[in-house]
Amino acid sequence: MPTLNWIGKEAVVKHHKDVPYRLLERVPELDCGENECGNLIVQGDNLHALKALLPRFAGQVKCIYIDPPYNTGNEGWVYNDNVNSPEIKRWLGSVVGKEDETLDRHDRWLCMMYPRLLLLREFLREDGVIFVSIDDYEVTALRFLMDEIFGISCYKSTIVVRRGIKNVQAQFEDLSALSTGHEYILMYSKQRNTRFPKLMLEHEIEKAGKWDTFWRGTDRPTMRYELFDYKPETGQWRWEKNRTIKAIENYKYYLSNISENMTLDEWFIDSLTSANEKLDFVRQNEDSNSIQYYVPPSSGKLLSDNWMDILLSGTQTSFDTEKNVKIIERVVKWITKNDDIILDSFAGSGTTAHAVLNLNKQDGDNRQFILVEMDKTIAETVTAERNKRVIEGYDNAKGEQVEGLGSGFQFYRLSQEPLFTADGQVRPDVTFAQLAEFVWFKETGTGFTGNANSPLLGVFNNNAVYLLYNGILGDNDPEKGNVLTPSIYKNLPPFQGRKIIYATACRGGDSWLNRKQIVLKQTPYELNV
Repeated sequence: MPTLNWIGKEAVVKHHKDVPYRLLERVPELDCGENECGNLIVQGDNLHALKALLPRFAGQVKCIYIDPPYNTGNEGWVYNDNVNSPEIKRWLGSVVGKEDETLDRHDRWLCMMYPRLLLLREFLREDGVIFVSIDDYEVTALRFLMDEIFGISCYKSTIVVRRGIKNVQAQFEDLSALSTGHEYILMYSKQRNTRFPKLMLEHEIEKAGKWDTFWRGTDRPTMRYELFDYKPETGQWRWEKNRTIKAIENYKYYLSNISENMTLDEWFIDSLTSANEKLDFVRQNEDSNSIQYYVPPSSGKLLSDNWMDILLSGTQTSFDTEKNVKIIERVVKWITKNDDIILDSFAGSGTTAHAVLNLNKQDGDNRQFILVEMDKTIAETVTAERNKRVIEGYDNAKGEQVEGLGSGFQFYRLSQEPLFTADGQVRPDVTFAQLAEFVWFKETGTGFTGNANSPLLGVFNNNAVYLLYNGILGDNDPEKGNVLTPSIYKNLPPFQGRKIIYATACRGGDSWLNRKQIVLKQTPYELNV
């Protein structure tokens, strides 16, 4: 498979592994509504935020939508899209080193995106899907990048979406290029064989059934046969003969037995809902002297990768790059269902959360969102504030009251200090629940979904995982309770099989460990990564 190379690639290919694990620190005064419903907004550099979220959500996200910087060179954007912000410049300077001085903007953009995409892949469930918005500046580079990280066989679609066209070119007699009227959303799955439900575009008003001509212009002699004493000399009938004969009989039965009580549309829908039978009908229309088939009523049409029916830009905030909530609603409604998790690590104005809240209100499901926004001001005054208004209700620009959607979210910032101190020790203020998430993730590679109220964190692949830390067994001396001894072992929740126990030390010998099927992992030394 061809791969993309750029200046600085070698420095960032494994950089995500070197990013330290930080803690998520709750900011209760910025929470909103029902803040135990599972929705999160996290403020901090998204590379560090993703690393901090992994122990809780690895392998659990159904749908990722991101709208990263497009790298157009437009310095006026709040979320600087040529990746020239102080945060990213500092990151490039420390990671890429002196090469940073010679990187052009495409190299810098690729250096920024690569480790973030690697981490995002770890969040997806086995049936998970990622969508990435982009335009012409980086779409080619992004395809190569996504093919390398997710696999070329996991590429699913390039969705085309409509953008507004500025008419500034109208004043000129000649052009260097046509105005760009579209952007893209690249779609990749975690696994190559992932299947998706049909994507339907619902009609505003359901279309009634109708009759249409049964003859087609395409010429297939094997599909020409006699119907109602007529056989075409060219073209073909729409269906093969046996299906057509059955459809004629269906219509005769309808006229003789059903028509007085139901319209044809009503009988079609009744058969479909009660017996899951999709009836065909064919008739001879004596008025037009033609043979016709029945086109069933329709509430929508099958969508392709052409989504030009929705304008890409949104109107909910003054945020320059805000996406239309209907675009993300379409993605989320198509891919997710009740209790699924949706992640957006370039949250910006917070449209992804708005879309999730809208859909939950419409269908009563309980999808959850996780948003990450790097800029502190944007995270608090745009991302969180917009969705607070959406949840609680607000007055729109016309002065009309918009009813709140309900639900809520918790707001977090990243800890200034990593989980581990400079000398490799666990920070003294780390709680059992926080370390339990990390231990479980390190041992299993999946997010921790337990309650963190027992030294037995859970069972994975027939191995029980235990953590002795901070007096979880109710010891008067928490430090003493972190050491595995035969007496401590007797107080652990039992498990018949292999047991992986994280503890600061062990007072039992190797033969005792073997008899009890215990694999001892000493903290913090086997945790610091």
